[in-house]
Amino acid sequence: MYVGTQLSGKDLERLGDRYLRQLAQLGLKHVCIDPPGSPYEWTRDIIARHIERLDTHGLVLDMVQLPMPSSGINTHQSPGVVLGKSPERDREIDGMCRIVETLSALGVPAAKYNFNVLGIPRTPSERGRGGAIVPTFRHEQLTNTGELTEAGKVSAEAFWERITYFLERIVPVAEAAKVRLACHPHDPLTPPNYRGFEKRVLGNAEGLKRFVQIAESPYHGLNFCQGTIAESMENPREEIDEVIRWFGSRGKIFNVHFRNIKGGRYSFTEVFPDDGDMDMARSFKVYQDCGVDCMIMPDHMPEIDGEAPFETAFAFAFGYIIGLFQANGLNPYGP
Repeated sequence: MYVGTQLSGKDLERLGDRYLRQLAQLGLKHVCIDPPGSPYEWTRDIIARHIERLDTHGLVLDMVQLPMPSSGINTHQSPGVVLGKSPERDREIDGMCRIVETLSALGVPAAKYNFNVLGIPRTPSERGRGGAIVPTFRHEQLTNTGELTEAGKVSAEAFWERITYFLERIVPVAEAAKVRLACHPHDPLTPPNYRGFEKRVLGNAEGLKRFVQIAESPYHGLNFCQGTIAESMENPREEIDEVIRWFGSRGKIFNVHFRNIKGGRYSFTEVFPDDGDMDMARSFKVYQDCGVDCMIMPDHMPEIDGEAPFETAFAFAFGYIIGLFQANGLNPYGP
């Protein structure tokens, strides 16, 4: 395990090389940072130049995001896949297979993705520690429960069919290329029939266990978002470590979003890693004991005051994670 972080191509364009230098100064080496532009337009030369750019700052490209983002269907780069539409989904899967093969040729070991239509539903943010603005989900405050997406009404089994169709075609390519595919859970688990979806099938541990057993391969696993999985639980503090152990012991954790929450199923806030209901130091030890071998990174940090709230909040989280590595006698910086 080693500390890491993620950044979209758009965020990289906004923050520039100054932020890359900052990451190296804070002790990071391994990153998931996308090249600018659409992934379907990433040529071998574009990714190679991106790797060289990161290398000049002492950073290693460990992972990129496939064109299946968390933002949902309205801005989705691969709508055919999640809507189950052919021949569109076949063209999109072929394009992603080419990306995977290019990553392999350039030595990038992993890619992450979201199989997502609804995006990341939230209700109005609340105030957390010291007045920080914390992302919030309260099911009783939802106002769009009956509004259908472009997908219309979708049964759980219909969505599983779309997932299976995708996995049966891309996982063999990833296995041949030796590139790990890390899927993010549905964030959050929503009440039944929310916006036409019978169930958000990747929103809890039960669904994720079914998911990783489809097209079984050591290159098919999870971007294990601890916060998202905790959002589906009645008692995250007592339940989360067993779930980490189930996926970690089976070699299915390829990236960790190491974030904490207050609350649980259908009602929670996202908080700093030291300020939530889960014992993150205890969970870290479970990842270690299971032999998890990937980036441990922050995600969804609260919005704080100051001239650089994004950079400051994430710098705090990097330091917290690095401290856990050192407290457990581990090198946080990776190979």
